[in-house]
Amino acid sequence: MSQLAIDVRGLRKEFGDKVAVEGLDLQMPRGEVWGFVGPNGSGKTTSIRMICGLLKPTGGEGQCLGFDVRTQASAIKRQVGYMTQKFSFWTDLTIRENLEFVARLYLMDDIAGVVDRTLAGLGLQDRQHQLAGALSGGWQQRLALAAVTMHGPQLLLLDEPTAGVDPQARRDFWDQIHRLTGDGGVTALVSTHYMDEAERCDRIVYLANGRLVIEGTVADIIARSGLVTFRAEGDRVRHLAARLRGKPGVEHTAYFGAALHASGRDRTRLERAVHETSGAGVAWQEVRPNLEDAFIALAGEARHDSRWQA
Repeated sequence: MSQLAIDVRGLRKEFGDKVAVEGLDLQMPRGEVWGFVGPNGSGKTTSIRMICGLLKPTGGEGQCLGFDVRTQASAIKRQVGYMTQKFSFWTDLTIRENLEFVARLYLMDDIAGVVDRTLAGLGLQDRQHQLAGALSGGWQQRLALAAVTMHGPQLLLLDEPTAGVDPQARRDFWDQIHRLTGDGGVTALVSTHYMDEAERCDRIVYLANGRLVIEGTVADIIARSGLVTFRAEGDRVRHLAARLRGKPGVEHTAYFGAALHASGRDRTRLERAVHETSGAGVAWQEVRPNLEDAFIALAGEARHDSRWQA
């Protein structure tokens, strides 16, 4: 058995004369959790669908769980749990009825027993007779995770699974992901816009304009960004961003709670800009850039997208 859950090279997807993904290379070891990040429209969903056999690549080659992504899509689908961005189960069925229906689709034996174990594993027993359409976003998310894991997949492909749910539900969801990958040896590729979620991953893949821009650990990506970051705190900090924008050396500014980060790669110019905006009620200090600083910089570099131009 290959030690790679995903091994694709040069994946390309065209829709008519438009290129959605260009030259994607991805080698993901089994048993790890990787974050898939990038701006909206960067090609994450298209890439996930090619990897799991839902979309046939226009070009490139590779394997998912040892099966060819171009010719063995049916075999891949049986071994993968794919959770879409939008809740896609039956709102007029109960939680239990949804899971029973999915179990029948997979032709599973002992459906009642499998559903009971799945309900217990994700803490859904007390709500099993509640209609899916009456659930909050967090509980719908838990139902969706139950449905895509009950057949024992080797690989989870989760497309922005926590969008629109509260912080506690997001934390609970990630606890479940790490339990599945830790205890059961499952591999997970998770697309997300939340940097705190990306930081929970073993490695991160950043896409922009349909291309892979950077891959690595959190520490790798921050180091390779080359950024210097200063943090401002104080009563007057909300007035600083407008004054800093456009100054030499300031590549981007961003608020983090009640603090402001100013980042750039030219330390001398950045320090000068920070010094010029210092004053009463504001305290600056140099800090280690965080993952969001690095991604804001990457997004700025990759802003021009020519894929959809006529």
